[in-house]
Amino acid sequence: MKFPRNTRLLRSPFDVAPFAAVLFLLVIFLMLGALLPVQGLHVELQPPTASDLPGTDKPSVAVAIDSSGRFYFANKIVGSEAELKSSFASAAKNSDEPLTLVIHADKSVTYEQLVRLTMVARDAGIRDVLLATLPRVISTPDQP
Repeated sequence: MKFPRNTRLLRSPFDVAPFAAVLFLLVIFLMLGALLPVQGLHVELQPPTASDLPGTDKPSVAVAIDSSGRFYFANKIVGSEAELKSSFASAAKNSDEPLTLVIHADKSVTYEQLVRLTMVARDAGIRDVLLATLPRVISTPDQP
């Protein structure tokens, strides 16, 4: 059997139209995706300076959390969250004005622990919470 030697695999010229159509559809989908609103919140944190450190002029109670998750209230170790909640409730009951909770947390304390402490304070009647931090030390040219 004799095969023809002038056989070509593609008998017609290469057609670019289907590739262009797919490219244009891809561009349309990317443009529509860029116009949809992005879920989430953009948070831009600014390092505090000495003049704009937040504070409160209301009566406040302070609680500290160390790296192992122990709570310290009134310079004593608090054994459980229930005991901490009762301490917050008695402090809130003895105050004439609404109290502010100031949290002194170790840098290794997780966000979950901070939220849990905030919820305990909220259940005890304390609505405002501040996180205490040390301001960043800024060296000036005349100071080493």
